[in-house]
Amino acid sequence: MEIIECLEKVMLFRRLSKEQMDQVASRAVLVQLDEHDQLFGQQDPARRFYVLLSGQMKLFRLASQGSEKVIEIVSPGSTFAEALMFLENPIYPVSAQAIKPSQLISIDAMHFVSIMRESVDTLLAIAADLSQRLHGLVWELNDLTLLSGTCRVATYFLQRLGDESDESEGFDLDLPKQTLASRLSIKPETLSRIFKRLSDAGVITIEGNHVSVMDIDQLTELSDVYSTRERSIHSSV
Repeated sequence: MEIIECLEKVMLFRRLSKEQMDQVASRAVLVQLDEHDQLFGQQDPARRFYVLLSGQMKLFRLASQGSEKVIEIVSPGSTFAEALMFLENPIYPVSAQAIKPSQLISIDAMHFVSIMRESVDTLLAIAADLSQRLHGLVWELNDLTLLSGTCRVATYFLQRLGDESDESEGFDLDLPKQTLASRLSIKPETLSRIFKRLSDAGVITIEGNHVSVMDIDQLTELSDVYSTRERSIHSSV
């Protein structure tokens, strides 16, 4: 599939004219990554942003003692690092690494900014996207500071279940356990204990990497703020 065809499916680029899309595509580059390949490192100059076409990426920070904190898991169809184009001499605040073999489109950030000066619609689309992400980060901060590990896991399971077309089929855990634990700010051994408690209580069953939810009412109750959170997000859209 050509780069332009791929970009036309991404919300950020849909309001560009054909001429503008051709300009973006002329500087865009397809990138192929194998599992564990690093795309960029924390503190590297941020000259490009990315569209993930397939695979899965993690954005993470390394603490001074070497521990890793996963900030975001990027799924196909998503853009990342685009907000940095508005900064002077930007650097990436996180590292980006492929969790599984991935294909991306790399976009020249400064060139895209010059094109955006001609498109108020595109600027508004980016502003809306960043606003939605900020809203999500506020809720995530709330979760990490106020909710127990079990609440975080239950909320994550409900979100994953909601992503499936048939909730009765459950879902696959497509992240390594250590990565998921870091994303939820839980130690891997604590995550394993939570999985076991939920299984022993008959709330879920786990076979390999597949999770089936046996008692969605109890899982929702364990999630604590999930229903309130979803109502708030939908009412703000």
